[in-house]
Amino acid sequence: MSMANLQRMAQQMQRDMARVQAELDAAVVEGSAGGGVVRATASGRQEVLAIVIDPSAVDPDDVEMLQDLVLTAVNDALRASREMAEQKMAAVTGGLRLPGM
Repeated sequence: MSMANLQRMAQQMQRDMARVQAELDAAVVEGSAGGGVVRATASGRQEVLAIVIDPSAVDPDDVEMLQDLVLTAVNDALRASREMAEQKMAAVTGGLRLPGM
């Protein structure tokens, strides 16, 4: 493989990575718990964007349950975000895991 071909491939990979990063910035995923009474929304960059709690989930005598539901919903959203990012990156890198990605 010539140096020019290698350089073109590297430039294409950089463009593809920039496109994937932009897609992840714009992507939104949701996680939920308690049959949907608590929902968390996250970006493709694993940033929590919103938490929605149905009033039926609010029991002043059982705050711990609500805390557990929120934690579960947030972790579910972040897991979905990570999986989406890994799939998009694998499409660019051919499954090669790059540091920091």
